[in-house]
Amino acid sequence: MTAFLGVEKSATGRRWVGPTVEADRLAEAMVQETGLPMALARVLVARGVVPAEAPGFLEPQLRDLLPDPRKLKDMEAAAGRFLRAVKGRERIAVFADYDVDGGSSAALLIIWLRAMGCKATLYVPDRIDEGYGPNEPAMAALALDHDLILCVDCGTLSHDPIAAAKGADVVVLDHHLGAETLPPALAVVNPNRQDEDGSLAHLCAASVVFLMLVEANRQLREDGVKGPDLMAMLDLVALATVADVAPLVGVNRALVRQGLKVMARRERIGLTKLADVARMDRAPTPYHLGFLLGPRVNAGGRIGAADLGARLLSTDDPHEAAALAERLDALNTERREIENRVRDAALAQAETRGLETALVWAADDGWHPGVVGIVAARLKEATNRPAVIIGFDGDEGKGSGRSVEGVDLGAAVQRLAAEGLLIKGGGHRMAAGLTVARDRLIAAMDRLSDLLARQGADRQGPRDLRLDGLLMPGAVTPGLIEEIERAGPFGQGAPAPRFAFADMAITHARRVGENHLKISFSDGMSAPLDAIAFGAFDGPLGPLLDSHGGMRFHLAGRLELNHWQGRSRPQLRLEDAARS
Repeated sequence: MTAFLGVEKSATGRRWVGPTVEADRLAEAMVQETGLPMALARVLVARGVVPAEAPGFLEPQLRDLLPDPRKLKDMEAAAGRFLRAVKGRERIAVFADYDVDGGSSAALLIIWLRAMGCKATLYVPDRIDEGYGPNEPAMAALALDHDLILCVDCGTLSHDPIAAAKGADVVVLDHHLGAETLPPALAVVNPNRQDEDGSLAHLCAASVVFLMLVEANRQLREDGVKGPDLMAMLDLVALATVADVAPLVGVNRALVRQGLKVMARRERIGLTKLADVARMDRAPTPYHLGFLLGPRVNAGGRIGAADLGARLLSTDDPHEAAALAERLDALNTERREIENRVRDAALAQAETRGLETALVWAADDGWHPGVVGIVAARLKEATNRPAVIIGFDGDEGKGSGRSVEGVDLGAAVQRLAAEGLLIKGGGHRMAAGLTVARDRLIAAMDRLSDLLARQGADRQGPRDLRLDGLLMPGAVTPGLIEEIERAGPFGQGAPAPRFAFADMAITHARRVGENHLKISFSDGMSAPLDAIAFGAFDGPLGPLLDSHGGMRFHLAGRLELNHWQGRSRPQLRLEDAARS
């Protein structure tokens, strides 16, 4: 395919790829049959939507997309045992992972139980002292004082810890990749069990918990009892889905879309206080969930008290919510400082080792285990390679990895654990955690690199920049942007549409902050359009455009509304450029 606008290598080293001739034809047909704007029609065609499906796609209804919870194995048993504990006023414990997905999952259960007049003990393991997932001492101790333990966002690989919970029933509600054998729990509800068909593999743990509560409410209705309002809890499901980087397709898209509406009502006191300290001044979007709220909820599990996030999300006390939000905001600032130090050291080490292999990795003593996952994500984004970062404390290192599209990191890490090269390891396609002995580090990373190379990870070049079409500055209005937003929400698995502007003159350019670039550009026939390129001076894009010297450029990026002082103006979130 010919490069779009002839751009074989842009300022950021990428080849531009536009719609095919067939996609153009389908977009024209979409416009004729639906009357939708061409820009929106191109987005729908890129998503595989046909004209007859367009109305349903643009207004997704959760009732049409939500799967029957009983499609998941062990669901009826899990919900039945949960309700028996509620009706019998049994002692219930929730064992949750320390990230946003785990905290949201725990909050869903705690809030539902509170509405039913029940309480639950929250237990979140310390990332450093206990590590990920159930451990034998904690499970044994919980079993002494509880009749039912619900493990959320963890537990699928915890055979020995669950066996240690003697005298209590254990129910696992998880989404991490399962092994060939399941732990000895009463029920393991997980769309990524080996014996599931994979059709719901994109669900995060909070969605699995939500489905269990849907089934619980159904069983209550059969007994003539009305259960708690589940639609009001979708803000937590949306937060977990976006923060856990689950693909925004199918039911996930509907869950997030509805959850954003619920969150905009500002009825959950914990999220409201967190949004205030994060200085969110407008209705939430996936960006806010992924980059403002999510990191703050995560901060407690990364470098503070592990249960802070779950407590914030589940509290109904305004004073507690305000205190927790302030503490998490402070911890998030501290986390960023630690992350920056580790990132710089890890990148230098990885560059020395080479960035063209199937795996980019770095390890050192004292790297905080709470930031290794974030740093792995940064290296993955910078290199378009799977990345693993490991922090050692003595002879044992705890690490985290992030993958790229088409490369299953979780399965490879799980295989290493089965082969004995790791003390333990697991995860899902895009993310994994591991623990490794110092004397097995090189062998483990070499083996992991080999397994990922077999999946083609070493053949990942600079990513093509995929564009949805060509626009003129005069066509970009608030109305058009709002129309395009109807195809959202956008995020993992459903990238925001990108458009190109051909042969543009830069009418104004200035540096903003330390490394951002603000420009205005025009085709000479309509008013200039503003654009912002965040981090432009961290690479070649900023210097190129800032010193344009009157040259004309093809520009590419995502459209958005810039809200400032009560006004909304169209803006291009500039991502790339090429000399025209």
